[in-house]
Amino acid sequence: MSTADLTNELLTSLDASVKETAAGNKIAVAFSGGLDSGIIAALSNKYADVTLYTVGMENAYDVKTAEEMAKIMKIRWNHIEINENNLEKELSNMICITGTVNPITLSFEVPLYFVLKHSDENIVLSGQGADELFAGFSKYVGMSEERFSDTSTNDMAQLMNITLAHERAVASHFGKMAVYPYLNERVVDVVNRMSICGVSEGEIRKPLLRDVAKAIGQPELAEKPKKAAQYGSGTMVALRSMAKKRKMTVREMIADMASSIGNNS
Repeated sequence: MSTADLTNELLTSLDASVKETAAGNKIAVAFSGGLDSGIIAALSNKYADVTLYTVGMENAYDVKTAEEMAKIMKIRWNHIEINENNLEKELSNMICITGTVNPITLSFEVPLYFVLKHSDENIVLSGQGADELFAGFSKYVGMSEERFSDTSTNDMAQLMNITLAHERAVASHFGKMAVYPYLNERVVDVVNRMSICGVSEGEIRKPLLRDVAKAIGQPELAEKPKKAAQYGSGTMVALRSMAKKRKMTVREMIADMASSIGNNS
């Protein structure tokens, strides 16, 4: 199958996945301004009343990028600001709601938590799953097809069994529904029929999704460099600053928060 055929098949499956949830509804999109959430935002905007929400510290990379892309895409955009004061409170709440104490998980889950809490819409679309499906993580670069298959399978199991359980607990707490178009069975079926060559090309990550972005008239999305959520939002900078003031590591600070919650329950 040619690259053009793969792109069309993937776009068709993604479009159907988004339409299934978005059509006729008011939709929030957790939006970093990057490739994964940008495609979801553009497709949603065809079918729904969409608001983009970007979480981050003032002047964070994601905030600047998302504001720029929202203007290009002509979609309503809101910035939900985080700082050390509100992050401390909400981090404790997140631990209480989910039971999660892994500092890495908590740090990259902060943006979606704030979107689920502050969005006016009841349905929140996320780009979660794209990195696992389309070899978006830097660790995948240069892997053999066999090793990639094993690693991505393990990463997908972690996503489905741990990450999504955390996110759905947060969504339920705030009376929202978190939706993951990339994890729709139509999309997963298309990807499962591809080899690693279909989802990764050497140092270029997610080339097929970049082609989809161009196909829907959003080539700017294909050019955006990737930053992990905890860094693009500034969350990790804030967490490290908070921990330093306590003369702790981030891990120690979170363990201390979890212990306090346990003692007060």
